[in-house]
Amino acid sequence: MSAPRFTATDHGLSPEMRAAFETDGYLLIEDFVTPDMCDRLIARANALVEGFDAAAQRTIFSTKSVAHAADRYFQESGDSIRFFLEEEALDAAGNLTRPKALAINKLGHAMHDLDPVFSAFSRQPRLAALARGLFRDPLLLQSMYIFKQPGIGGEVSWHQDSTYLYTEPMSCIGFWFALEDADASNGGMLAMPGAHRGSLRKRFRHVGDSLITETLDEAPWPDATPVALNARKGSLVVLHGLLPHYSSPNRSPRSRHAYTLHVIDAAATYPADNWLRRGAHLPLKGF
Repeated sequence: MSAPRFTATDHGLSPEMRAAFETDGYLLIEDFVTPDMCDRLIARANALVEGFDAAAQRTIFSTKSVAHAADRYFQESGDSIRFFLEEEALDAAGNLTRPKALAINKLGHAMHDLDPVFSAFSRQPRLAALARGLFRDPLLLQSMYIFKQPGIGGEVSWHQDSTYLYTEPMSCIGFWFALEDADASNGGMLAMPGAHRGSLRKRFRHVGDSLITETLDEAPWPDATPVALNARKGSLVVLHGLLPHYSSPNRSPRSRHAYTLHVIDAAATYPADNWLRRGAHLPLKGF
């Protein structure tokens, strides 16, 4: 099953897009950004990785082991730019098995506020116009640059983004940019259309000094046929915070670079026990 596709415009959310988002919980908008814009973001991410000291910090990010949840380097990354490695990039002794540029899983989680290249990309007028059709008062909360490295790109298990970025009422929406072609062969995404109308199953939050995953609803995922969100370079996938989605491991020789920006509504409450925290020096801002 393939996803319906829309063509990007400078005029924000069309009635057809709104109807599709309300029905399916996602939008796939082609040619939202130019190939040159994608290449500039890729080059900037690679430059940041070049300055990263992989010998000093080796936190792995994995949705299977979630050992990173106990690491202060991860816990305190909400108002920083930090570097997380692929699980298969380290040997049993903790040494890199490949060059660091091919070992990084992702960067996170405040590039959109701390780096001028990422900030300009995140606050481009076309995206601002689209977001204003989805929110009363959008605030940019979290950014991630995902490398999905060739051969070792990690699986991202089925999840809902509001598990990690919870508001009351729930308002999280993800904006996922394909910086390279993404398909079934290199770890492209799947989603369950319409399943955003169900409940939030889990919350990832602080309890004291620890991060825990709290089960809110033990109901299984709905019996929905997943849709492939195959996306050409420059496409934007918009994801409702309650929509279950997944990406497979990347065993191909092709990388699958992507940039994700998560936005919440200023009218909603962002609980203090959310995992992602920002200091008073870096308040949330809009577009």
